[in-house]
Amino acid sequence: MDIPSMSPLGLFLNAGPTSKLVMAILLAASVWTWVLIIDAVIVARRIATSVKSAREGGPVGVLWPIVEAARDAQSLHLPYEMPKARRRRIEQHVNQAMQEFMIDARGDLPNLAIVSSVCPFVGLFGTVWGIMSSFAGIAATQETSLAVVAPGIAEALAATSYGLAAAIPAAIGYNRFGAAISRLNDEIRDVMKAALPAG
Repeated sequence: MDIPSMSPLGLFLNAGPTSKLVMAILLAASVWTWVLIIDAVIVARRIATSVKSAREGGPVGVLWPIVEAARDAQSLHLPYEMPKARRRRIEQHVNQAMQEFMIDARGDLPNLAIVSSVCPFVGLFGTVWGIMSSFAGIAATQETSLAVVAPGIAEALAATSYGLAAAIPAAIGYNRFGAAISRLNDEIRDVMKAALPAG
């Protein structure tokens, strides 16, 4: 193979139809992964900024659904309700609002897990297909020269690299954003707990 064909674009253009389909799927998954990662970073930063502001007594920002749930629960006065029962009721409303908020904040996080777990197998399929193409070339020409096996091997390696290019960022993004969401969840809980009435 010539030198230009060793580029990702060259490998794609020189691949067979099946390998091109595999590479196109993996490329789309890689682009989608980075869109999800960028969106996750923006969401995490907005929540972190809102938590910091709420802790300092400023605007609550994106945490307003939780704050509104807390205010609604506090504004409801039930007859004969003891302080501890009132605090427990408010805390339950806040926890439910927090759970809904964090589910929304996680958004497409599960999709990163899907990409990180599925793309290596899609790439493996492309790898197997490329090796099969090499064997088919050997059988057709009755030769084992590099010129015969190189295209199929290149397709196989390209599919593997495309699969890893999609899976590795997705796995890192899933783990990092998952940890960030868990940490932010604890911080939100601490802020809201401090705002609950004494019981």
